[in-house]
Amino acid sequence: MAHEDILDELDRRRAAACAMGGEEKLARRRERGTLNAEERLDALIDEGSFYETGFLGRSSFSAQAAGKSPRDGKITGFGTIDGRDVGVVVNDFTTMGASTGATNSKKIGYIRKTCTEKGMPFVHVGESTGARLPDAMGSRGMGQMLGNDTTQFRRMRESPWAAAALDTSFGSSAWLCCCADFAVMKKGSIMSVSSPRLVSMAIGEKVELEELGGWRIHAEQTGLIDQFVDTDEEAMAALRRFLSYMPGHNGELPPTAPVAEGSGDDQERILDILPETRNRVYNMKKIIDVIFDVGSVFEFKPRFGKSAVVALARLEGKVVGVVANNPQVGGGALSAEACRKIIDFTVLCDSFNIPIVRLMDTPGFVVGTDAERRGAPGHIMNFMNATCLTTVPQVTVICRKAYGRAYVAMGGGAHNDSMIAWPMAEVSFMDPVFATSIVHNRTPGDEGFEDALIEIQKDLEIWDMATIFSAHDVIKPQETRSSLIRILDIHQRRRSGGIGDHLMRSWPTSY
Repeated sequence: MAHEDILDELDRRRAAACAMGGEEKLARRRERGTLNAEERLDALIDEGSFYETGFLGRSSFSAQAAGKSPRDGKITGFGTIDGRDVGVVVNDFTTMGASTGATNSKKIGYIRKTCTEKGMPFVHVGESTGARLPDAMGSRGMGQMLGNDTTQFRRMRESPWAAAALDTSFGSSAWLCCCADFAVMKKGSIMSVSSPRLVSMAIGEKVELEELGGWRIHAEQTGLIDQFVDTDEEAMAALRRFLSYMPGHNGELPPTAPVAEGSGDDQERILDILPETRNRVYNMKKIIDVIFDVGSVFEFKPRFGKSAVVALARLEGKVVGVVANNPQVGGGALSAEACRKIIDFTVLCDSFNIPIVRLMDTPGFVVGTDAERRGAPGHIMNFMNATCLTTVPQVTVICRKAYGRAYVAMGGGAHNDSMIAWPMAEVSFMDPVFATSIVHNRTPGDEGFEDALIEIQKDLEIWDMATIFSAHDVIKPQETRSSLIRILDIHQRRRSGGIGDHLMRSWPTSY
């Protein structure tokens, strides 16, 4: 065959790959206002930076399937986000529902392997129907498709993973969100193990899409997704923003950004937010916004475990992880869900060399029969274990209440590099009302209860802890930002270049 004919054949095959699932399917997506795979890719990475690999991949099971499977339903390759290299997989739902096949499994495995070995983030943009049938049926299908890549879902957190669940996200799109360090979901999408049709057949009753895996379920009940957005464009922007806080791999520090204008101004506002009455609630998120760089707070799981707040932020341009109690929800008492949320975030920070700032104001852990059924003791011990295994610089600020074992789990005692407190902080084994009932056998309303409560409360104030140097310093709330900047500078890991020991690198991303 002449050179010209061979090159024409290459052009023909390239054109077929670019056509994806065909104009009719692409037009239907445009009518719904849904981006196709290439449009999502364009919104995710820097313009002109994409180098595609596996462009001519197709189904390997039959000639008929091969003709219907340009790129085998997955666009894979490498690009840059804000000038930094990333590996990317974007599912093309117009091609056989982006179902998982033998060829596209090899393509995805190649991208992940390269990201891990070469030190760059991995991004998966999911929308899929699950395993491809009938390709996966029988021993030949299983033998060719599943179990041949021992690293397919193994996470040692060598590099950050980010994922999106868009529209119909079954099978691999769900798996990779659950494996990721950060996952975003578009409202109106469904993320689940299998389709409602298959689940309905399996259990013998009709299952609705929303109750199977709608965004509200994952926002409020499972905690498997970190953020929720309205559009494809917003999902791609969330993935980009997450990666702006992350190093390319676990052997380097996160990138430093210019300090936003106005950062550090008017720290006196903290006193306006913090009630003078100790039993009044307030929104800790407002205090976080004051302390950290303007516009830098990037919260995870805002509707899950709401008595805790976890967020990436910047402090004088440097990336930090923020773990805080929020007294506005349940008085800041830590539920099983709040513990899970903090553990996940602690593992993320420690794995990627991000210092942790804890803002403590909690009466303890949520107790009761429901908490026990949710496995509270196990989650509390996992929380304690994660705190003890943390190797990045960590600072604890006792803002107000610090009671019981929650004080330790939130970084109290020796579980930090530095512990500072506000003058209104109070520390004790339990809430003084409960302590009064136990010690003096009096409950609110009983004669002598108030006098007994005052006696118990004398020992709660932070001064005694500061006197014995269990609290390293007592500062004014408006001094918190400047103190944190200096403390984190002092406690940076100079000998290792700021790199942590990554003791939790194999901790499950979802449990």
